[in-house]
Parts: sequence; C-alpha cells; structure tokens
Amino acid sequence: MITMDGVMQAPGGPEEDASGSFEYGGWTAPFSDEVSEKLFEKMMQPADLLLGRKTFEIFAAYWPEHADFWPGINDVTKYYLSGTMKKSDWKLSMP
Repeated sequence: MITMDGVMQAPGGPEEDASGSFEYGGWTAPFSDEVSEKLFEKMMQPADLLLGRKTFEIFAAYWPEHADFWPGINDVTKYYLSGTMKKSDWKLSMP
C-alpha cells in the first residue's frame, strides 16, 4: 500500500511499524473493504516476491507457520534487498 506522497505500509494495524516516529500506522484500514477482495484475489495467484529486508523479516517470521491463510506463499521464489542480510532459511529465498 502506498500513498500519493510515497508512504508505504502493509495493511496492518497502528502498531505495525512505528519506526522513525511514524504515527499513522493502520492508515490503510478505512480503504480495505473497498479493495481487499480484489487485492486478495490477485495476491493468491502464484508469483515471485520482491521484498525489502524489513518486510522480508516480518514475512519470514510469520508465513511459514500460517501458510494455510496464503496457500503457496512458502513455495514462491522470494527475493529480498538487503545490505546486511546475506541468507535466509525461508524456502526459496534469494538475496
């Protein structure tokens, strides 16, 4: 999810990412009913993922144990961009 001025954040709650004193967490919630069904439909299609390090770490900590909510998430190739993280144990992950 991205605003017109470039603020990017997952559709989580206000506490999801408060780093850098970000105080608008959960900003996507009011819009989720309008787009969630179509977005979820697209996300469920097989596709590789390109993630930044922080998002990758959040996903890698969650999805291996919750794949029943997103079938196939553990089987797609996951690319991550990081200057500090060199490898991951999450299936099919590539720096």
